[in-house]
Amino acid sequence: MYTRRTLRRTRTGATLLAVAALLVAGCSSGSTTSSASSAGPAAEAAALKPLPSSTPAALTPYYEQKPRWRDCGAPGFQCATLKAPLDYAEPSAGDVRLAVSRKKATGPGKRLGSLLVNPGGPGGSAIGYLQSYAGVGYPAEVRARYDMVAVDPRGVARSEPVECLDGPEMDAYTRTDVTPDDERETDTLVEAFRTFAEGCGADAPRLLRHVSTVEAARDMDIVRAALGDEKLTYVGASYGTFLGATYAGLFPDRAGRLVLDGALDPSLPARRLNLEQTAGFDTAFTAFAKDCVRQSDCPLGGAGTSPETVGKNLKSFFTELDARPIPAGDADGRRLTESLATMGVIAAMYDEGAWQQLREALTSAMKENDGSGLLLLSDSYFEREADGAYTNLMFANAAVNCLDLPPAFASPDEVREALPDFEKASPVFGEGLAWAALNCAYWPVEATGEPQRIEAKGAAPIVVVGTTRDPATPYRWAQALAGQLSSARLLTYEGDGHTAYGRGSECIDSTINTYLLRGTPPTDGKRCS
Repeated sequence: MYTRRTLRRTRTGATLLAVAALLVAGCSSGSTTSSASSAGPAAEAAALKPLPSSTPAALTPYYEQKPRWRDCGAPGFQCATLKAPLDYAEPSAGDVRLAVSRKKATGPGKRLGSLLVNPGGPGGSAIGYLQSYAGVGYPAEVRARYDMVAVDPRGVARSEPVECLDGPEMDAYTRTDVTPDDERETDTLVEAFRTFAEGCGADAPRLLRHVSTVEAARDMDIVRAALGDEKLTYVGASYGTFLGATYAGLFPDRAGRLVLDGALDPSLPARRLNLEQTAGFDTAFTAFAKDCVRQSDCPLGGAGTSPETVGKNLKSFFTELDARPIPAGDADGRRLTESLATMGVIAAMYDEGAWQQLREALTSAMKENDGSGLLLLSDSYFEREADGAYTNLMFANAAVNCLDLPPAFASPDEVREALPDFEKASPVFGEGLAWAALNCAYWPVEATGEPQRIEAKGAAPIVVVGTTRDPATPYRWAQALAGQLSSARLLTYEGDGHTAYGRGSECIDSTINTYLLRGTPPTDGKRCS
C-alpha cells in the first residue's frame, strides 16, 4: 500500500521539487482478510524482535567496509558504493551494491556525526532527495553540524534498481481504467497488473525476493558502521518512518536521534492500511473542497457549496472522462483519462501549496477541454520524465510493498465485496483505490513480511510526527506508532498536507532542530500549528 510514497512531494508553492513518498496509488499490499473492516486490532500483531547486539562473523566484512568517496552531482557532494549481502540468512549467496552520497558538515561547531535522510516511497531516491533538497535546504545549523547522508535502498534508483516496463508500456499501464464497469474491463485491469508483475519478475528474479524493509533497515546499519557512527541519526518521511522504526526495532541500542515524520502504523494489515489511507485522502479532499469554494476560480462549485457536492461534481467529471478522454496537449498523443485525472488530483492533495495549481488544471479540463494541467500533475506523481521515460519509483514501490505484506485482495470478487467500505471512506477516490490494491495478488514473489508492532525497547527517545489532515499517512497512524514505540514522543502539526518538517511551521521546525542538535526531545503530545 505505501505507502509513500509516499507520495511525499517537497514543493515550493505549486512547483513539484523532489521525490515522492508513495503510498496507495496503485501499489498496495496487505491482508487477505475477507472484509476490509474485519482486520484485527493492532494489539493482535506480534512485536518485531530485535537482532542480537553482536555482529555475526559472516557479516563482519560488510561492517568493516570503508567508503571510497568521489565527487559527484552538484558541488560539495560525494558518492561511494558499499556492499550488503543479498540474503542475510545466507551471506555467501552474493552481494547487493548500495549507492551512498554525502555532503560534509559545513561548520562552525563540533561535528555531530552523520544524519541519514530518507524521503519515503518505498521507491523514492534518497540520494536524489539529498542532492536536490536536503543537502542544501535543511536548516543551516543542522547542515553545519552533521554530514548529510543518503543511501538509496536496495532496488531503488542507484542501488540496483528494479525495472519492470519501458516508457510506452508504463504509459499504457498508468492509463488503465481502475474503476472497471464490467467483466471485460476487469479482465483488462487484471491483465495490466499481471504484465507489470511479470516485467518486474523478468528483470530481477533474485533481487525481487530481497528488497524488504527489514533488509533495507539492516543495510542502513552497515552504512552506519561504514560511516563510523556509533548510533544512527535519521530523519525519515512517510514510508521512511516505517524504515526508521524498523531499524529501531531491530537495533534499539544503536538508534540515536530518530525523527519519523508522517508516520505509518506497522501493526496493520494492508487492506486496513489501504482503507484508512483512502479515508485520509477524503479528509484532505474535504479541506481542499472547503478552500476551493471560497476562491473565485473554483470549477467545482461556488460559495456555500458543500464538500459533498464538490465531491459529486468531481466524480461526475471523472465519469465523463471514463467515457470520453480529452486532449492533453501531449507530444506522445496521450489523452487525459479518468485514471490519469484521478492521480493528478491525488498528487495535489499532498501539499496545500498545489491547490491553486489543481484549481487551474481542473478549470482547463472541465471548461476548456484541455487536460494538460491534470496530466502534468499525474506525470509528476508517477515520476514520468519529459522524454517519456519513468524513474523506477513505481517499480520499487510495488516490489517492496508486495514483499512486506501479503496481498490486500486475492481476487476481483474480494475487491467487489470491499467496495462499499472503500466508497464510504471516500466517495470520490474509494472505488479506484480499492481496485488499485489488487495489484499484489499477481506478484511473482510471495510476501515475506507481516504486520508487526514495533516497540524498540531500550531505544533513545524517538520523535514521531503526525499531521492532523495528512492525506497519505493519516494522523491516527502517528498516534498508533507513538503508542507502540517504548520511547516515542508524539509531535503533532495541526494542518494540511503530507508530513510537517520543513513545510513552514516554525514550531515544528524549531522543535525538531533542537532535538537533532541538542538531543532534547519535545514533551510527549506537543502540538504545533
